[in-house]
Amino acid sequence: MSKALINTFSEKLIAWHARSGRSGLPWQGNRDPYAVWVSEIMLQQTQVATVLERYPRFMKRFPTVKKLASAHIDEVLAEWAGLGYYSRARNLHDCAQQVVKEFAGQFPSDPILLEQLKGIGRSTAGAIAAFAFHVKAPILDANVKRILARLFAVEGPLQDKAVNDRLWQLAGQLLPAKAKDMPVYTQALMDFGATWCTARKPVCLDNEKKCPYEKQCQANLSDQVLSLPHKTLKAKSPEFDCDMLLVRSGNFILLQKRPSKAIWGGLWSLPESVWITKSTPKKSIPRLQNLFAAALPEEGATPWLKACKVVKAGPQIKHVFTHRRLWMQIWHVNAPKLVEPQSSNLKWVPLSQLGRYGLPQPIKVLLQGLSLVRGDDLKN
Repeated sequence: MSKALINTFSEKLIAWHARSGRSGLPWQGNRDPYAVWVSEIMLQQTQVATVLERYPRFMKRFPTVKKLASAHIDEVLAEWAGLGYYSRARNLHDCAQQVVKEFAGQFPSDPILLEQLKGIGRSTAGAIAAFAFHVKAPILDANVKRILARLFAVEGPLQDKAVNDRLWQLAGQLLPAKAKDMPVYTQALMDFGATWCTARKPVCLDNEKKCPYEKQCQANLSDQVLSLPHKTLKAKSPEFDCDMLLVRSGNFILLQKRPSKAIWGGLWSLPESVWITKSTPKKSIPRLQNLFAAALPEEGATPWLKACKVVKAGPQIKHVFTHRRLWMQIWHVNAPKLVEPQSSNLKWVPLSQLGRYGLPQPIKVLLQGLSLVRGDDLKN
């Protein structure tokens, strides 16, 4: 290990940020721990360009932790719709209520206490503590892991505990000496990984820019830049089929609230059948009775069959999740009169009010594309 690199790392990084770091991001320079927390959670697994659009809107809707805590979860999920990984939104809501209840609406400055809050891991706790309270706490997101693995030639898959522990040790050793430098240092670390020491096109592999660590980076010196950090081979994503019922009665559409721990947990979607391993394309329209039995097994088909007379095949929609792919066959059902659902997770919703509900992105796009509602109705 190079002691010289450890001793000069933060100084060089801060100097690099003054020249080449990102600026003008709406969450930069903000010491409000609530604002920092929201931005950190939103930036997890979401592209910066998307967050640039959605973060200001979310903060306008929920400007304080108390506003977020007092909001209904459906409001939060509706505002989060399209950002994906909806457990983040549910955890945001739970965490806000926890902060209000346990800390009188004030985020703690201690990273250990922050880490005990719902949805806040060690790295996010470190970022909040560093940005909002100038605490000397390390972060270790995917970008930082890549930087450190390359600089110090840390081998082995990032999922291995020994590798992860080693990277945390390095992250703690590299912190600047002065606590007042923590915000700019932490931001610089994020920026360096996102813009210079990138996964596929780090600047050290071209001649346009000069990396401040090119003569100290072990991966660069040993020609291992693109092979570090080591990656675990991923299995092919499984594919599934399901049927979805688009039941419409006049200006109402039938929505079903998904279980909180399921994919799209807590969102409102179309009633659907159990997912099955993808097979050959279906050639015939199934009987309405079978569709209702599959998508609404708790309801009992008789009242629905009496009220619903028309079924036709809609589009088949493919949606790619992180670890699986889903093919959704939409079936259009017309109900001349409303049937009172027996299940509490079913609701007839006026088309004009769909914007108040968190909808999975493919379902939202489907409803817009079918002109069931205007686009503006789904954005409100």
